[in-house]
Amino acid sequence: MDLELTNITDIDDFDLDDQNGDELFTFGRKVKIELADMDYISWRSSLVKDAEILNLLTLMVGDITPEHDSKLQELFRVISKKMENPINEGNRKVIIFTAFADTAEYLYENVSKYVTKNFGLNTAMISGSVEGRTTVPKLRSDLNTVLTCFSPVSKDKELLMPNDKTEIDFLIATDCISEGQNLQDCDYLINYDIHWNPVRIIQRFGRIDRIGSKNKFIQLVNFWPDVTLDEYIDLKAKVETRMKIVDMTATGDDNLLSDEEKTDLEYRKSQLKRLQEEVVDIEDMTAGISIMDLGLNEFRLDLLEYIKQNDDIDKTPFGLHAVVPATEDMPQGVIYVLKNRSNSVNIDNQNRLHPFYMVYVNKDGEVVCDHLSPKNMLDKMRFLCRGKLEPDLSLCRTFNKETRDGKNMSVFSRLLGSAISSIIEVKEESDIDTFLEGGQVSFLSNEIKGLDDFELICFLVVR
Repeated sequence: MDLELTNITDIDDFDLDDQNGDELFTFGRKVKIELADMDYISWRSSLVKDAEILNLLTLMVGDITPEHDSKLQELFRVISKKMENPINEGNRKVIIFTAFADTAEYLYENVSKYVTKNFGLNTAMISGSVEGRTTVPKLRSDLNTVLTCFSPVSKDKELLMPNDKTEIDFLIATDCISEGQNLQDCDYLINYDIHWNPVRIIQRFGRIDRIGSKNKFIQLVNFWPDVTLDEYIDLKAKVETRMKIVDMTATGDDNLLSDEEKTDLEYRKSQLKRLQEEVVDIEDMTAGISIMDLGLNEFRLDLLEYIKQNDDIDKTPFGLHAVVPATEDMPQGVIYVLKNRSNSVNIDNQNRLHPFYMVYVNKDGEVVCDHLSPKNMLDKMRFLCRGKLEPDLSLCRTFNKETRDGKNMSVFSRLLGSAISSIIEVKEESDIDTFLEGGQVSFLSNEIKGLDDFELICFLVVR
């Protein structure tokens, strides 16, 4: 760390009154830190511990050779699949993007050997710190030469390098070439790591997704972090969320990460209006949001149509239930729709439908779909119920027999307990049976305050 301190070696020029100044015993730019406030002993001890941890990590990382690097081996498998089954006949070109120059060097050292040995192809590398490297003997490794040999048609190689038959099929690069380069001879782009800014992903893919491309198909492959790592850094959700916001404010079809978000102008207009009028806390959500999650307009339209035909819905009592058949994707269990009676409470501000909570548990009490996935939950409910205008008498008879016409609801009480536990993460009280009859149950938690009172709106039995 570089400390910008005032030089006081000339003691004759030092005045005790100078101690009142802001610069003599402070350092830092935006945040000023008083040296007198620093705990030097703890600081030094923490630095020593950090050094020990970093040394240990260095030793551990040193044991990961290319042969034991599962991510690199997966990259080799992706490359082999592309070579053996090209998406455009005769096109073997691949761009591999990474955000780090060190990673680019690592990939070049290993990928170049792999593709040369297995497919007899040449590889090049471009990064901000190293202008260029290539496996082609005696070829100039400057940026323009490397890119011209990689994408000869779009770079007019015949004019710039006449009679030169040199060709590069694999290009490893950092974001230094993610803008302003026409590389549409290539039809396959791999993001070996994902930048937190989705605009970078668009810029990278824009190198091959360009007017003038002769390719019928182009492919984008993303390497997301390991599941356990992503749970820690939450990169996938953040990037997908930002990508959807970018998409909403742009053309409506720029989302490279999802094929499900293609929307028309009217729909995006309504979503933008919602973003303007409501506070949507993007960063605090545990999972990426979709445009449909923000508006849920398709379900509102279904509800409006139902209300038109059934204007007495507000007189419907709580606690009603129905029985529907299970499917291969939707196992036996129960979908509970609950209402939190305290409108000011919401666990970590994550439930976008608060005060309503929907939970789908299977017959063993395991959560199939939690209350933080409203779009997914409503999709499942609509799929199970749509088109069913009359009760399934066979299922109803079985349900009535098992529950003795509703007198024995112990199984569904237990499943309800599992559903509520998944929301508030505490054990339920023993009188939960009364809940199914419209009663009120209090769930007390030392960790979550205020989320005590629920009402059962309805539940859907899946058999």
